[in-house]
Amino acid sequence: MHKFKNINEVHEALINKQISVFDLVSEYLNVAKTKNAEIFAYVEIFDDTDIKQQVDRAQKMFDEGRATKLTGIPISIKDNMLFVGHKATACSAILEGYTATYDAHVIAELKKAGAVIIGRTNMDEFAMGSSTETSCYGVTKNPLNTDLVPGGSSGGAAASVAMGAVMVALGSDTGGSIRQPAGYCGLVGFKPTYGNMSRNGLIALASSFDQISPLANNVSDAKILFETISTYDKLDATCVPIESRSLVKNNSTKTIKKIGVPRKWVSGGGIEEGIKINFDESLKKLEAMGYELVDVDLPMSEASLAVYYILMPAEASSNLARYDGIRYGAHVDSQDLMGVYTQTRGQKFGPEVRRRILLGTYILSHGYYDAYYRTALKVKSTITLELKNIFDKVDFIVTPTTPFLAFEFGSKSDDPIAMKLADLFTTPANIAGIPAISIPSGDAGNGLKHSIQFMGPNFSDYKLFELAESFEKFDNK
Repeated sequence: MHKFKNINEVHEALINKQISVFDLVSEYLNVAKTKNAEIFAYVEIFDDTDIKQQVDRAQKMFDEGRATKLTGIPISIKDNMLFVGHKATACSAILEGYTATYDAHVIAELKKAGAVIIGRTNMDEFAMGSSTETSCYGVTKNPLNTDLVPGGSSGGAAASVAMGAVMVALGSDTGGSIRQPAGYCGLVGFKPTYGNMSRNGLIALASSFDQISPLANNVSDAKILFETISTYDKLDATCVPIESRSLVKNNSTKTIKKIGVPRKWVSGGGIEEGIKINFDESLKKLEAMGYELVDVDLPMSEASLAVYYILMPAEASSNLARYDGIRYGAHVDSQDLMGVYTQTRGQKFGPEVRRRILLGTYILSHGYYDAYYRTALKVKSTITLELKNIFDKVDFIVTPTTPFLAFEFGSKSDDPIAMKLADLFTTPANIAGIPAISIPSGDAGNGLKHSIQFMGPNFSDYKLFELAESFEKFDNK
């Protein structure tokens, strides 16, 4: 198999006819089919006829001089994105057999760029989970250590890249579902500023948090994928017009100088000692690179996990109300209307989804709405303001990506609180809508990698790539 460092190298090889699109895709497809039996990154690898059509289209783009950086590049998509004529189930039995009738905006952009989508990847059901153990199809294993989880909810997407079956993958990030599996699988995972990416055609979990996001082996590849799909979509009211994105691409000449470090938060309980040690080592690297480290206090942001697990179930309860056995999704027969409703949802939703729907419905119910939901919204606003004020003093904030490394299957399944702690450092970015990137930061033993996370102010996405790429180069010396 050809060994390419990144998409740029592949693009040059394809232009110079050192390799054809067919040969490139065949190599990655062979890996996908060979390794999927053990890893189970894919719930479906698309049939040869479908992939051949995509390959022929991509090769024609090269032959006619219309190729983009993503033309011919093998990519996987998470099973919650609509690809016309293909199944999209969010790995839930309630959507079993559903076939997309239109393309998600990001899928349309991938087609336009000539990317070759080779399959849909496994995920936690409706993106509810941190380990890809709640999928109705079964679990995905971590390619770095198959005894451990790959993270979630985009665990299949991360595994597809980590096992060498694609160069890049598309997942979604609601509370850390890209960055956390990126950390567990030794990858780069990027969550854009909310509104930088269209959600049109994404099966919703929590609409005010969801963002489609890239996973890659390196920062450069993640950036190329982001550039390709972060176009404006008038069909998504939350998608921000290009001219309104204040720090787009190279529009900002501001030099990155100061990085905020929330030492008190990182030194708290529930964080593995190895994570703390690697974080300190990463800070020394940043200082050696010439960045000024500034201690910052984030007392409200430390409450992000609690706020997230009030607002997210509430939104999930509302979004998933459409799956009632009548209007949408699977149907279980019963003698009366209430029976259809309760049996369909009771049998077709998995335990974690039912748990979150019940919690969200309770939060939104009369008598608890003000005490929980409205209060959480107020705290969300306070967290957003706190981070905005911090970014007036520093350019970026650095934390570990996760409080602990990838864990064994089943070790946290019976303890929902312990499982949710995986999102400790990732949820603030979703709460405030700011961009964040997870990047490997050293070997952790047992085949795993450590990782750190950088967060930036709204629409500092390209500056965030710049910082992450400089850290990546320094770390790989």
